[in-house]
Amino acid sequence: MSGHSKWSKIKRDKGANDAKRGAVFTRIGNQIAIAARGGTDPDMNPSLAMAIEKARQANMPKENIQRSIDRVADKNAAVLEEVTYEGMGPGGVGIIIEAATDNKNRTLPEVKTALVKNGGRIADAGSVMFQFTRKGVIRVAETGEDALLTILDAGAEDATEEDGEIIVYTDQKDLMKVRKALVEAGIKVEDAELQYIANNPIEVSDDETSEKIMKVLDALDDVDDVVNVHTNADL
Repeated sequence: MSGHSKWSKIKRDKGANDAKRGAVFTRIGNQIAIAARGGTDPDMNPSLAMAIEKARQANMPKENIQRSIDRVADKNAAVLEEVTYEGMGPGGVGIIIEAATDNKNRTLPEVKTALVKNGGRIADAGSVMFQFTRKGVIRVAETGEDALLTILDAGAEDATEEDGEIIVYTDQKDLMKVRKALVEAGIKVEDAELQYIANNPIEVSDDETSEKIMKVLDALDDVDDVVNVHTNADL
């Protein structure tokens, strides 16, 4: 299974830099606020627990996390909703864009502009999504056969060793359960989140197309309301 690529690594590096500017905190805060609608107790709400864990990994202050949770009870707070857009990029690759917004009339044009200005286009609903499967993805700071066996015993569907770490794939409903089992087994978990994983990644071999794809992905990621960008391009 392939879901991690050059784009995945660049997103992580960007996240580390964005956190210094507060951009990541804003995005994660929106995700926490949306997740908290399903219950403000993370022990009873796996989606909230996962969002809080992501916030902690980004070194988001506790008061910011609590403020995001408290937005559920704040009648004056902007009402956020999750929206997912589908797009096509250079070379015919598929793109899934996840956003959290209080104004879809603002967000959609911004997403369209980021696509069109960089050689892509918005796609009809369902025309790209079928090429992806929603999966839990856990990144662990381990290598070797023993770690892989422990990971599979914890209930993972698949795991691959890449660049000095192991990428773990789970059924989406099993993400937090597998993460907990890994931590209890002494495996160092770097991060865990739900992602759209390409069923059949499209290999991009020429540098020019690869650069064009990276440019459109980067532009989408810079849209304020966008919280995650996925592609089936194997860069």
